[in-house]
Amino acid sequence: MAQKFLSGDEAFAYGIRLARPAVISAYPITPQTVVVEKLSEFVEDGSLKSDFIHVESEHSALSCAMGVSAAGSRAFTATSSQGLLYMAECLVYASGGRFPIVMMNANRSTALPWNIYGDQRDSLALLDSGWIQSYAKDAQEALDFALLSYYIAEHKKVQTPFMVNLDGFALTHTFESVDVPSQEKADEFLPPFETENKFDFEKPVNVAFSAGPDTNTYFKYKEHRAMLNVAEVVTEAEDQFEKIFGRHYTGLTENYKTEDADFVIITLGTISGLVQQVVDKLRDNGIKAGLLRIRYMRPFPEKEIAQSLKNVKATAVLEKDISFGAEGTVFTNVNSALKKAELKIPTVNYIGGLGGKDISFEEIEKIFNDLKNNNIEKSVNFLGIPQEQLNGGTK
Repeated sequence: MAQKFLSGDEAFAYGIRLARPAVISAYPITPQTVVVEKLSEFVEDGSLKSDFIHVESEHSALSCAMGVSAAGSRAFTATSSQGLLYMAECLVYASGGRFPIVMMNANRSTALPWNIYGDQRDSLALLDSGWIQSYAKDAQEALDFALLSYYIAEHKKVQTPFMVNLDGFALTHTFESVDVPSQEKADEFLPPFETENKFDFEKPVNVAFSAGPDTNTYFKYKEHRAMLNVAEVVTEAEDQFEKIFGRHYTGLTENYKTEDADFVIITLGTISGLVQQVVDKLRDNGIKAGLLRIRYMRPFPEKEIAQSLKNVKATAVLEKDISFGAEGTVFTNVNSALKKAELKIPTVNYIGGLGGKDISFEEIEKIFNDLKNNNIEKSVNFLGIPQEQLNGGTK
């Protein structure tokens, strides 16, 4: 195992090299571009034996990946923001076709107004597309997700495409020390690609067919069951990962000091690191604060969330997303989980980081203070907008 100083984008590219995809279909878009550029360098220098195809659009990138998977080979692509939205038609084709493609999405705000900075509105807008969705917190987890995602997506109980999300710029373009496994260890963890869902002249199958009203529901139910199987396979994959690489992961969620917490913030992605720092400060001051990080938004970890929150006094969902006219998408999902578990916990939604706006230490500290002081009259709160504009509307 070698240690390298890498950006999140570069770390993910190293992970994909270790996974040995047969084909990389690439179309650049900020802040994802570094991933496919780095992979092109690996192909050029011979350290990755793969066909690198520079396609003409994001729609073509995923279409190409589906063709590769249907031909019986491991495929990879990457995108961000408007590119992900342009792929929307192909997303449901890939999941409905049960093609275990891995795609990296660099989370970035969607237009208009035009913006290249990071929030999570792009991926959260497509939660219902039938893809597994994970959210990395740092560059090491980004690299490890590159390997874990193929193991999980290609598992016989799953056979579902996997979208790994990295916060734009906050993770994609910041650097840290990363352990890069050897190819031998990676090969020990991730077996060669195998699938029966492919074109085969010896054993012909029907791929990407039509299904009318009498049978369509059966196929959608099988998709749903496969997504539910992901939780079990994540545990299997992470246990095997720890045996081979020595790094431990915690399934669909990650808890930090929630065991005895009175007040918990729920979030996903890189902002969890700052929340953790605030938790440490409040703990030093005698306030029982905690953090619950959602690692997977699909399948949604409703049982894990209910278990982690069953004894808290109040909780807040902090997210970089808004479903206009309603509330944050993560908040909606969390509330559903609490309702199913019959937990009557005061829960409030904080929207922040839209268009890449920084969420400060002080803002997170105030969220915890609001929970502590029961100052949660409004169910949805926007960070970073002056109160007078919240009351009177923005110009």
